[in-house]
Amino acid sequence: MKLLKLSIIALASVIFTNCSSIKQESSLTLKEALVGKFYIGAALNAQQILGEDTAAVRVVKTHFNSITAENIMKSEEIHPSENEFNFELSDRFVEFGEQNGMKIIGHTLIWHSQLPSWFCTDENGNDVSPKILKERMKNHIHTIVGRYKGRIKGWDVVNEAILDDGSWRATKFYQILGEDFVRLAFEYAREADPDAELYYNDYSMANPGRRQGVIDMVKKLQEQGVKVDGIGMQGHLNMDYPSLEEFEKSIVEFANLGVQVMITELDLSVLPSPRRDVGANIVSTFEYQKEINPYTEGLPEDIKQKQHQRYLDFFKLFLKHQDKIDRVTLWGVNDAQSWKNDWPVRGRTDYTLIFDRDNNPKPIVYDIISEAKSIQ
Repeated sequence: MKLLKLSIIALASVIFTNCSSIKQESSLTLKEALVGKFYIGAALNAQQILGEDTAAVRVVKTHFNSITAENIMKSEEIHPSENEFNFELSDRFVEFGEQNGMKIIGHTLIWHSQLPSWFCTDENGNDVSPKILKERMKNHIHTIVGRYKGRIKGWDVVNEAILDDGSWRATKFYQILGEDFVRLAFEYAREADPDAELYYNDYSMANPGRRQGVIDMVKKLQEQGVKVDGIGMQGHLNMDYPSLEEFEKSIVEFANLGVQVMITELDLSVLPSPRRDVGANIVSTFEYQKEINPYTEGLPEDIKQKQHQRYLDFFKLFLKHQDKIDRVTLWGVNDAQSWKNDWPVRGRTDYTLIFDRDNNPKPIVYDIISEAKSIQ
């Protein structure tokens, strides 16, 4: 029985590889296959923005028509002290996108994490007054968005403000300003660039509680006359969560608000999670254990095929709802770059993206292309 099972896996592997070889001979690029459906994007790190990771840059230029700043536009990087802005990498990022005709996404303006300590506190470490925090938010947003007015097409204005149960995350922004901080952030961004698309972005968006919390928040903003152009559904997937059904419900219900839906930060971890409810909260970290890092020498064929099928199922879902989805963005270019190698457990080896550590396309790339071309 065991030999039969091994033979079936081996045969499936041969079929899987041969089909991929056939696709490789005749395939278009991802961006060519998906034209007219949705943008296909990647998050870029500093080495790629500077042109040092030349192999990854070639992949980006070949397959992607949208780019997002992975880390270099987060507050602690771009605005490290109150009177200091660091635009060197963000300027290069925008120039790269313009030179290659890409839709450029700024990430992210207001987020409680990767936030410099000065932003919400005074020189004594006490919370600043609501008036001062508003002034700092306005200066931060006006300066950054204003610098790239007409060049950056979309902004993640507020990131991760809602919890799984639909309640507000108790960040410094919320503690000092209440839920009004979201309205203010969108208003400041709209003032700085009236033509830019402005988004709310969050993880675990297939969770019913968080879904409803975001819907309630956006509806209230709309009632207040605040235009939200889109909702970003972070796609940090694993092998058994979230379900396609719940993810689809969120796509449909968000679109019913009259906004664009973006699939952002897409990756698919094959590693065991130390806890089911981790989500994508970067402060949730766990100690290294050998048993939750099982694939240091490469992925077994059966795991490759399961990941392939799960990726394909999600892209079929995205294509089904192409009328609602503006953009799908992978959170990185290749497996070596993925943040999941070090989160939530540092030092693991994960295989989360659709290009491998040598920047070669995995078979899923060709199946996405094939699926896209089969749908009008």
